[in-house]
Amino acid sequence: MRRNLARRNVVTVLVAVFAASAFAVPAAADPSVAPGQMIVVSAPTADSPTATLSAYERVDDGWRAVLGPTRADLGSLGVGAPEDDVFRTPEGTFPLGQAFGREVNPGTRMPYFQATDEDWWDEDVDSPTYNTHVHAEEIASDDAENLYDSGPIYDYAVLIDHNPERIPGRSAGIFLHVSDGEPTWGCVAIDRDQMRSVLQWLDPAAHPHITIRVGSDGPPAL
Repeated sequence: MRRNLARRNVVTVLVAVFAASAFAVPAAADPSVAPGQMIVVSAPTADSPTATLSAYERVDDGWRAVLGPTRADLGSLGVGAPEDDVFRTPEGTFPLGQAFGREVNPGTRMPYFQATDEDWWDEDVDSPTYNTHVHAEEIASDDAENLYDSGPIYDYAVLIDHNPERIPGRSAGIFLHVSDGEPTWGCVAIDRDQMRSVLQWLDPAAHPHITIRVGSDGPPAL
C-alpha cells in the first residue's frame, strides 16, 4: 500500500475486465493445508517501523532457515490492526498470492505478471474492484495505485493476502516488495536482491505464508 501521488484519476466507465482476465488475483490459499514455506517478520515493538525477516521451509523435524535474518521496513506506525489510509502493517499470518514486478519474471513459480502503466491496484473502498488488480488503460476508481508508476519498489513484489474477503476499511494493496530505505505505507519491504531471491524460492505448491508479529526473530511454531 503505497499510493502513487501522481496517479491518474479519471472519470470513465470501467468494464470489469479483472473478473475474466488472465491478470485476476488467485483465490485465497486453503487454510486446511499446512504451509511448507514460511516468511517470518518480527518487529521489536508494535510501533517499530523496522523488523527482521527470515524465510523457512518445512523439513521432517521442523523448519530450516533459507534466508535471513535481514532488515525489513514496515509501515511508519509499526504493526497491528489493518486500516485504510493508516500506515500500519497488518499483524498476523497470511498467504502469499499474486506476484508481479516492473522487471521480467525472475524465475518465480508464483503466478507473475510484468507490470506496465496499465496495471493498477484498486484501493477505493467504494469500488467494486476494491483490493484487486485491475488491468486497464484508465481506471474510474478515486483511489488506485499504478503498479508501474510507483517506481522501483515494485520492481519485484508479491501480495500479502491479508484481506481476501475484500472488506472495505481493512486496507488494500499490502505487498512484500523492494525497499527504498524508508518506512512503507503498510507493506513489508526488503533489499532488492533479497526480494528477487525470495521470489525465486517461493513455490505455490508449498502454500507459502507470511507471519508478521511483535517479538524476537525465530522459526514459526509447528
